Amino acid sequence: MPAGPGTMGLELGGFLATWTLMMAAMMLPALAPLTTIYLRSIRTTRSALVRAGRTAGLVTGYLASWALFGTAAFVAALLASQLATTAPTVAPWVGAGIVAAAGAYQLTPLKDYCLRQCRSPISFLLHTSNYRGPFRDVRVGAYHGVYCIGCCWGLMVVLTAVGLSNLAWMVVIALTVLLEKTWSQGRTVSKIVGAALIVFAVFVPENPALLPGLYTAAPMWIHPAPSGSTEPVEAVAGKLAGLPQRRELSLDVHQPRVWIITHAVSMSRP
Repeated sequence: MPAGPGTMGLELGGFLATWTLMMAAMMLPALAPLTTIYLRSIRTTRSALVRAGRTAGLVTGYLASWALFGTAAFVAALLASQLATTAPTVAPWVGAGIVAAAGAYQLTPLKDYCLRQCRSPISFLLHTSNYRGPFRDVRVGAYHGVYCIGCCWGLMVVLTAVGLSNLAWMVVIALTVLLEKTWSQGRTVSKIVGAALIVFAVFVPENPALLPGLYTAAPMWIHPAPSGSTEPVEAVAGKLAGLPQRRELSLDVHQPRVWIITHAVSMSRP
């Protein structure tokens, strides 16, 4: 699916399901340190089924936090689509501001605080060790998910701006999250990414296609060709140079034949 504005053509329910799957693919690798230590903490539980259930509860709580955040992402994607359609000249400036703000957040103390919580699973588990009840593992996962959102919400806003189905950006953001949370130089990566986003934002107003989530290409109008039109494309294409008015091109294909209406933008001949 090509990247573009909107919610990928999905209503809220379908969007949240797709969003949760995306977050599972992008975020769960970075959850590995916490999951590993958590498994060690419950290995005294004799039943393998109970251990599996508690682990599933942890992951469920974590993804539930991201699913809740997905509601905000759905609204943001809708607004981005409307902005790209109704105010295409304003959208690039708004997008540049969003990306720059996300980059600036990477440099803030709040980002560092949330990242420390995500990078220190032992202290985190000690903090949640007093949780009790049948849903304690879901609570642990949800609690960790809140800190993870605090750490990564800016990157997810950028994903909305570049198009939620933009696979290349998904890979870049997932790799950034993984390095931030698991590599010894994760905090440095966070700062570098923040600075890079700010620089990237500078180029957006003059190059709005850099943010497909806030950019709609000019439409190409197509309608059926009249019967009997056989003017070859090559003959008409040769006439386009220097003709500012609208022209009609016939593609001489078998069936169906189409005319493509295009605007040739050039200086008029005297």
